[in-house]
Amino acid sequence: MKAEYQVTVYTQDMAYAGTKDDVYITLVGKRGSSQHGKLGRNKFFFHRGDSTFTVTCSADLGELLLIHLEKRGLVIKDSWLPAKVEVRSSNGKLYVFPIYHWLKGNKKHFFREGAGLFLSHVLCCPHAVLQNDLTCFWNCSQLADLPLLFCLLRWAVYKEGIPLCMKANTLMSLPLDDRYPFTRDLELVLSDYVMKHWREDAFFGYQFLNGVNPMMIRRCKTLPSKFPVPSNMILGKSWLILRTEMKKGNIYLSDYNILDGVETNTINGRKQFLAAPLVLFHKNEYNEMMPIAIQLKQKPGKDNPIFFPTDSEYDWLLAKTYVKSADFNLHELNYHLLRTHLLAEVFAVSLQRNLPRVHPVYKLLIRHTRYTLQINFLARNLLISKIGILTLYTASGGKGILTLLDRSVSSMTYRSLCIPDDIADRGLEDVPNFYYRDDGLKLWNIMFVHDILSFYYKYDWMVQNDAELQNWIQEIFENGFLRRRIPQKFTTVAELVKFVTMVMFTCSAQHAAVNTGQYDFYGWMPNGPSTMQEPPPTQKGKADEASFLSTLPDVETTVLIMATVWLSNMQTSDRRYLHEFVEEHFTEDFPRYKVTVFQRELKKLSKEIYKRNRDLELPYTYLDPKLVENSVAI
Repeated sequence: MKAEYQVTVYTQDMAYAGTKDDVYITLVGKRGSSQHGKLGRNKFFFHRGDSTFTVTCSADLGELLLIHLEKRGLVIKDSWLPAKVEVRSSNGKLYVFPIYHWLKGNKKHFFREGAGLFLSHVLCCPHAVLQNDLTCFWNCSQLADLPLLFCLLRWAVYKEGIPLCMKANTLMSLPLDDRYPFTRDLELVLSDYVMKHWREDAFFGYQFLNGVNPMMIRRCKTLPSKFPVPSNMILGKSWLILRTEMKKGNIYLSDYNILDGVETNTINGRKQFLAAPLVLFHKNEYNEMMPIAIQLKQKPGKDNPIFFPTDSEYDWLLAKTYVKSADFNLHELNYHLLRTHLLAEVFAVSLQRNLPRVHPVYKLLIRHTRYTLQINFLARNLLISKIGILTLYTASGGKGILTLLDRSVSSMTYRSLCIPDDIADRGLEDVPNFYYRDDGLKLWNIMFVHDILSFYYKYDWMVQNDAELQNWIQEIFENGFLRRRIPQKFTTVAELVKFVTMVMFTCSAQHAAVNTGQYDFYGWMPNGPSTMQEPPPTQKGKADEASFLSTLPDVETTVLIMATVWLSNMQTSDRRYLHEFVEEHFTEDFPRYKVTVFQRELKKLSKEIYKRNRDLELPYTYLDPKLVENSVAI
């Protein structure tokens, strides 16, 4: 008895997504497969949107397992971006095959039904559940001989001591899915607030909580011996004593010891300088984070004075500016490049190498990898190569970049990538007016990873026996973290949930926090100089306006760095935000419902942030969900 299937093909709604090539399809079920037949009569053009066809089979195919798509072009072989294929059987059952993948040339492509790992596994190989063998599904005899749609990305060593990257000689060697579309527009919103307030101590301290690098400050319970600030020092006009305020938990420290001894750059024939400062802060009675002492080198001594707000105007301003220059260099290479860009690439490459497109972790994370490979390829060539902007025009450029990246990898911990752990470890749980923490923790907590993964992984053994999943984390452990400080394997559902949440947060919210405000804070160069042209002062009372200006970067350096951070703030017309699920990878009702719940929670948080910001002199918007991009795409 013949069986008819209604096949609806959806093409992505974006420029150049359609194809004029002929498209052939085979439906593969548990009882057999259809003829490999052409969709549409004569010459059919697959435009953006959907097109429906009828596929007739000599008999019912049973439960559908996968489809085989083939695109044939006789002369011009264009590329095609199908979104998904829906197949409705004669008994009314709907099967959904997510694709969201560029099909290029005359190649055969196989896509599995999107209902997920475990339902298909039970139907295809029921004895596997009894044996606790989740890998059996992928090795099932009905599927074993069919090619899997895994990306053929390869690992490459860019420089020893830093995370591995994908192997690519040119942009055109990247997979089409990971490249920018043909057109992008530029938009930019600027503020002059920094230019007006950069000299102020309160604004200096504010930036350590809500600026572009909120990752350095921590509560100080005991002064380090290398920073001999008098414990009986009186704090400003309040007549409070340092020792007493420290016991109350009102003293904070930023220590740039990681910069100590980093070889500095030579720019335009002139040797550059980079401090490794220590900065002490006091949370005053107005809940302002006020700098109270600065030491510009790690080793105390007569030639390394401690600067205070009571010193001369330019002594104190110069000390703060050395701190901001140090912060610029560490922020760009450690907290921005390494901890978001390079890690996001590791997550993306391992994802595409190890997880099938119907795997629940793949479905959760694929949208958080969009354009990451391309932007990182550009970063390696335009920013940190031998002729890159950061190499040539920052104090840590040249050999210093590799030294600092190596030290940053060595000091990076798993807990520091998980914002709840990081905030607790730095003792910042109760600091007032800390909007990065407030918004970041809320975003972390409403990530819907637990709900999704607990739907697929009912028991810990299901995680332990998922070979693809274990391969994914193993490659991240080896190639990203260089065999240190993160889980080498998953043993519980809770471990998996935490790690996947960290990946989602890193690729979206954390990148937004350390990237989006770069031009806001660095666009006014004295607030974040990329380098200093004079060595840190060895005595007080020598600085004046002329010496201060001569210490700042030259005009060429300033212009090139400003252009670079301007580009980093670029908003593109095709950007996708955290609440947007353009590609429907989940097909089951429960995860689709959880997506809508997640979107509602994001919308609610966005309203809360908007309401709070109305009463702030300087609104904090970098973690507003409606402004957080899904991926490291710029």
